[in-house]
Amino acid sequence: MKQKILVVDDEPEAVELVEFNLRQAGYAVSTATDGVEALKKARSQTPDMILLDVMLPEMDGFEICKTLRLEAATSKTPILMLTAKAAEIDRVLGLELGADDYLTKPFSPRELLLRIKKILSRGGAAEEKTKDQLRYGDLLIDVPRHVASWKGKAIELTATEFKLLTTLAQRTGRVQSRDSLLRDVWEYDSLIDTRTVDTHMRRLREKLGPAAKHLDTVRGVGYRFVE
Repeated sequence: MKQKILVVDDEPEAVELVEFNLRQAGYAVSTATDGVEALKKARSQTPDMILLDVMLPEMDGFEICKTLRLEAATSKTPILMLTAKAAEIDRVLGLELGADDYLTKPFSPRELLLRIKKILSRGGAAEEKTKDQLRYGDLLIDVPRHVASWKGKAIELTATEFKLLTTLAQRTGRVQSRDSLLRDVWEYDSLIDTRTVDTHMRRLREKLGPAAKHLDTVRGVGYRFVE
């Protein structure tokens, strides 16, 4: 079955280009040109991923992203923000609201497809040579089911947040640099903004609550998981 991608953008030429390339790559595509339509289709069609433009009429992409993350049915749906804004504050805001990644316009179709493939792969099968379950006190990480829980209560994490947590937990005690996390979690060969890692770590800690005690910051280097 084809994976479904919802493209949200109010520029007809941009939508046409993205839709064509996605269909050529084997994805099923639906589109929306404003926030109301985007929310309606995200709720009714349960897409595997959402490409969300920031600059939209009536309701911008940031507000849509925040709304989707607060609803159970779409809280884990991967979101890739598309933005013409290159300012760091805009990129960070999108990530803080729950987007999995961002791509600044103009972008190449090849780069877009690469980002989509890598984001979708984070919610796939667990990596080889990993334990099915990782338990650290009251924190349980069920790798095959992609579920983390604290004292038996599930913690709502996006696919990217779960992979970040699992990667750190599987390397307990070993410091992971931001560059290595970008490579192993986001699977980027070339260096991009390391604030991506910091922003996701901040969101992950907020969601983990008391379990965040297992995440340690090593100043000037990166992060590590501690028991």
